Amino acid sequence: MSSRLTVPGNPVANPDSILEGRHWRITVLTPGLVRLEWSDDGVFEDRASTFAVNRALPTPDVEVHREGERVELSTGLLHLSYDGMPFSPSGLVVQATSPMPGSHTVEWRFGEPADGLGGTARTLDEVDGAIPLGPGVVSRNGIAVIDDSTSFLIEDGAAAARHQGNTDLYIFARGHDYRAAVADLYAVSGDVPMLPRWALGNWWSRYHPYSADEYLELLDTFEAEEVPLSVAVIDMDWHWVDIDPRFGVGWTGYSWNRDLFPDPPAFLAELHRRGLAVTLNVHPADGVRAFEDAYPQVARDMGVDPATERPIPFDPTDDRFMESYFTRLHHPLEDEGVDFWWLDWQQGSFSRVPGVDPLWLLNIEHFNDSARRGQLPLTFSRYAGPGSHRYPIGFSGDTHITWASLEFQPYFTASASNIGYGWWSHDIGGHWYGSRDDDLTVRWVQLGVFSPIMRLHSSLHPFIRKEPWNFPAEPRATIDTFLRLRHRLVPYLHTMNARAARDGAPLVEPMYWGDPSAVESYDVPTQFRFGTELVVAPITNPQQRTLGLGSVQAWLPEGDWTDLFTGVRYRGGRQLRLHRPMETMPVLLRAGGLLPLAGGEGESVGTELPDRLELVLAPGADGRFDLVEDDGSADAQTAVTTIAWDDSAGTLTVAPATGATDVLPTSREWTVLLLGANAVAGHGDDNVDSEATSVGTRFTLGAVDTSAGVTVTLAEVQPFDWTRTVEQLRQVLDRARIDHNLKRTAYDLVTAAEGPTDAAARLRGLELDHEVEAALLELALADY
Repeated sequence: MSSRLTVPGNPVANPDSILEGRHWRITVLTPGLVRLEWSDDGVFEDRASTFAVNRALPTPDVEVHREGERVELSTGLLHLSYDGMPFSPSGLVVQATSPMPGSHTVEWRFGEPADGLGGTARTLDEVDGAIPLGPGVVSRNGIAVIDDSTSFLIEDGAAAARHQGNTDLYIFARGHDYRAAVADLYAVSGDVPMLPRWALGNWWSRYHPYSADEYLELLDTFEAEEVPLSVAVIDMDWHWVDIDPRFGVGWTGYSWNRDLFPDPPAFLAELHRRGLAVTLNVHPADGVRAFEDAYPQVARDMGVDPATERPIPFDPTDDRFMESYFTRLHHPLEDEGVDFWWLDWQQGSFSRVPGVDPLWLLNIEHFNDSARRGQLPLTFSRYAGPGSHRYPIGFSGDTHITWASLEFQPYFTASASNIGYGWWSHDIGGHWYGSRDDDLTVRWVQLGVFSPIMRLHSSLHPFIRKEPWNFPAEPRATIDTFLRLRHRLVPYLHTMNARAARDGAPLVEPMYWGDPSAVESYDVPTQFRFGTELVVAPITNPQQRTLGLGSVQAWLPEGDWTDLFTGVRYRGGRQLRLHRPMETMPVLLRAGGLLPLAGGEGESVGTELPDRLELVLAPGADGRFDLVEDDGSADAQTAVTTIAWDDSAGTLTVAPATGATDVLPTSREWTVLLLGANAVAGHGDDNVDSEATSVGTRFTLGAVDTSAGVTVTLAEVQPFDWTRTVEQLRQVLDRARIDHNLKRTAYDLVTAAEGPTDAAARLRGLELDHEVEAALLELALADY
């Protein structure tokens, strides 16, 4: 049996979970998930599919009533009624018995489309803006359906076609517990794997025929600019592209272009020395042709005389070919230093075996084969369908450089979590078409920093570039700042990475996951939760001319939320429009939120375990964060540092690290940024230095032994007052392109106001430009 084409889990369900008749079978997999099968010849399917790899789940408590072929069953979350006949709308009905509080019972009848909230799509190639999404497992009415009738099967390490004509449905009926529905998905479809820590940093990707020297000069410039990178993507020109026409075109290749890379092992070793992981782009569709270095070996493996120069076709369903594909083409390059592969499959979903999608085979086999090196397995490829979350990271395709494409990406990314697909990598900044727009590039980079994977990319074009130093001073500074921030976020991102693998919780969640009963949570498609602590509302539209600010319509859940970049605290439980200059975007930390960042403010850091940490704390509620760190191995040695904030006592505790503490630095420099508030160190903390900043108060705790921890008390904690708000209102008026005397009148009214509501009433009476008034009212009423 091939060790490459295997899937996790046991596909054979517990017999106690099964009810069946002559032509039908019902399997109760969890209290909120049932499998429904119909077979004309009574042959049912127990092999793994690309979607369902683990049906051997504990039998839930089920109440069953059966009379002949007629069945009714209840689990507490769903009620199923079936007449035992061929599936029909009148004979097969599922009700969700835990719908939204106060709503009516919801039912799904066979043949009806489920009112799903969407999942994701295979690619954004040739797309400018929005596209329809495939199915997810969460639904606003509480029932979602995955039709697994046509996916192919995996048996004894080989792909197998399905029995034709069978119906195979999975009904998810978790009501509005969307996280539980996705947990059911992972239970039957497999867990999300852990990503290497370095994958969470900045990736540099450009379709360009770099030489080795040119690529290293590029990296020298990034280093001089103090912009960190963690992954080097070498697009297709690493191999021969201009080939003899008798061999076809040079889209597919496995042999180094020695004109550009005369010493590949030395080049790869230098990238590793600089702390970069390396991926090469491959388009395998054209097989192996006679100009390839490895052609003689591959030809002999396939029983072909190399002297004939007969091309070896790409056939992922042929185990002999795939064995040669890996051992002759990929493993030697990996031995030279290639860390993982960018599988750029664009050639459709058909293979020699009916129903077997080559993309699935590539994803499964490359992911499994990458584990042979004893590291965390990883591939970088396109989405193949439900179940693809087992094979991260996803490449979404060649994005158009337009505002419409940018606006769709945060929605596309968040909705993918509805099908458990949490690790999308987009072409940040866009791949092709469009026109130069520095504002668009900046906003896209900002979104990329708060995306699952941050990969700058552009097409083979002399005027489409993403190097920060190619931009004017203001956008360049913002791009640099955000790229540095991405690496500072890695301690937080890696903790969320561990959470995704351990708890099945994607990094990015649609807002309605946490607040399904709030109608407004469904009306902010570009906004999302980013891990446990943050809400992000990216700006995806051009700046408004009168103010020179971008804006976004947002909705904040109940509680207080403090902006990471401005220190403004907002009262939640409402809709509002957020306005930001190009250098910032709305990123909000929940009250009690604890955000660990590597290094100091604005510092360029790598992705390794840091010896300096800054903790951003938003007061207003108690909070806890378990910082997860490990040695990066496949069998990770993990240490956990628990950080807790007692809001009423003003006490912050960094507990002694637990677990495999040997992986951590013996001591660390800690600072604490109290966001949106002023405070002083409490009595007994005289050795704690503090400084006021534009967004809060920073406390320097000094070196802390990781085995001892530290506790500090912050006294006289006071949120920023009205005086600061008045100054922010002045800054908005200062940048407004309106009459100077009208500005002065507005400012005089604000300074004379007795507080937020009085100021708001006075400003409304002036009949200011709509955007100016909206920006002023946002600040005046932020916490009211």
